[in-house]
Amino acid sequence: MNGNHTLLLVGSVLSGSAVFVLIRTIRNTLYSEDIEQGKEWRYDVNRINELRDHSLIYRLFYPLMIGLSAFNRRMFRDSLPSISREVQAAGHSRFWTAEEFLARQQVISLLIAPVYFYVGINLFDAPGVVMALGLTGLTSFALRRRLALQAHYRLFQIKKKLPFLLDLLTLLMEAGATFIHALRDAVDEFRDQAVGVEFGRVLAEISMGKSRATALESLRDRLSDDEITSIIGSIIQGEQLGTPLATVFRTQADVLRIKRTQRAETLAGEAGVKMLLPGILVMAATVIVILGPFIIGFLFQEYMS
Repeated sequence: MNGNHTLLLVGSVLSGSAVFVLIRTIRNTLYSEDIEQGKEWRYDVNRINELRDHSLIYRLFYPLMIGLSAFNRRMFRDSLPSISREVQAAGHSRFWTAEEFLARQQVISLLIAPVYFYVGINLFDAPGVVMALGLTGLTSFALRRRLALQAHYRLFQIKKKLPFLLDLLTLLMEAGATFIHALRDAVDEFRDQAVGVEFGRVLAEISMGKSRATALESLRDRLSDDEITSIIGSIIQGEQLGTPLATVFRTQADVLRIKRTQRAETLAGEAGVKMLLPGILVMAATVIVILGPFIIGFLFQEYMS
């Protein structure tokens, strides 16, 4: 009984401290002015200011985010490149670094943790603390997995719409438009879709002075997908060899459609194998439902006689 009171007291103190720190942090950082810029790290200061405007969590828990980011740089050094690619492919703000985005997920897990501790201690006493710690780690893992799924789904949407964007570029350039004008019209047509957003960044980088090849290479590195890498490489190679871009775009659109058809055929072929086990289970259940009453009647008849 004393142990229960002690755990509840500790939980109340931790909850009260968390509420106090949260209120003080909100009061001090909810309205934040831009960091004063110096001569060095000008871009990094701009990036931080953008994140403070973009993310409420980053603004409220900035000191904690800095500490967790430093921890992540040491602890998850090998995983940071893949996380960075997933952040970019999922369409999150380009101002996030991999360690900061991972810290954001960890902060969200820590914010949910008091609920786990409260429920765990009330239901399971001391073992509830272990359960709460496990659920906190599981929440962080689930958020990490959600990022990977977001990246995968967005890449799927890009590859689904990319042939249509390339077709539009082909038609516009064959009608006499330059590449920049054709790309601007195509981006405007697909402005509400992921493929339009990504090629909009390509257009913005070209407008800022980058060459077409460099802007396309940035798109390739940002998405890091095998099919898109192959297409971008073919476009860059065609431009270097002097091949008309309209011809290259038409060829790559056809290649994408062929690959999509092949992928659909592969999935259709795998569907039969994947449905084998559920089919067997359904057949077994059907046999049990049909023969079950006869078997039960036969057994009870033997018992009654």
